[in-house]
Amino acid sequence: MTQNVGTIDRIIRIVVGLLLIAYAIPIWFVPSAWNWVGWIGVIPLLTGVFGTCPLYSLLGLTTCPLNRSGR
Repeated sequence: MTQNVGTIDRIIRIVVGLLLIAYAIPIWFVPSAWNWVGWIGVIPLLTGVFGTCPLYSLLGLTTCPLNRSGR
């Protein structure tokens, strides 16, 4: 797969993913019945690390400047 996630987008995804995962593991946050929701953070974390978003591919979007011109 080609990269379709730009640098700023990747940084935001990684930070949000890590924060959500930190919420799932209640070390700094108050334990609650909703902590499992934090595991959703795995998705933005992985898309940020690999630089490819399947949803962007389906919609034909890209934030990567290298892939904007040619398709």
